[in-house]
Amino acid sequence: MNPAVQLAAEGAARNPLLPATYDIVWSAIAFIIILIAFWKVFLPKVQAMLDARAEAIEGNIAKADEAQAKAEAALQEYTAQLASARLEAGEIRDSARADATKIVAKAKDDAVTESARIAQAAQVQIEAERQSAVVSLRKDVGSLAIDLASSVVGESLTDDQKASALVDRFLADLEASEKAAQ
Repeated sequence: MNPAVQLAAEGAARNPLLPATYDIVWSAIAFIIILIAFWKVFLPKVQAMLDARAEAIEGNIAKADEAQAKAEAALQEYTAQLASARLEAGEIRDSARADATKIVAKAKDDAVTESARIAQAAQVQIEAERQSAVVSLRKDVGSLAIDLASSVVGESLTDDQKASALVDRFLADLEASEKAAQ
């Protein structure tokens, strides 16, 4: 018989959906080789890659937690420093106000002292000028009184000591009469 016919006769007896036995054996061998290669080579590499990725993610999470803890600590420290700075600024402001009050009070005291000194100096100067005016007036009044007395008496009063004594006595009498009138 013809080999093609014989194959056709054998094929008619078999299930057309099932492959031939040799195809199943060689496919199973290739599958087992691929499965072993996958199991021994590829799967450990993929597992190592997944483990490294998981470690990296866990490390990043830990770093993020640490950074968040540091940020919270820095925020608390910043808040404490801000409160301290505000307190210190308040103390400085109060100190400056107290210093300003002291400076103003000292300036007022210095001004009062200076004005009293100026007033005292002016009083002394006024008194000196009054004394000078009194002396000058005594001389003028004395010379006028001597001239008047000379013209009344008809004699010249040239003796300076007598004239001076006469004028002094006249002025003393005049001051006594002023005091009695008051």
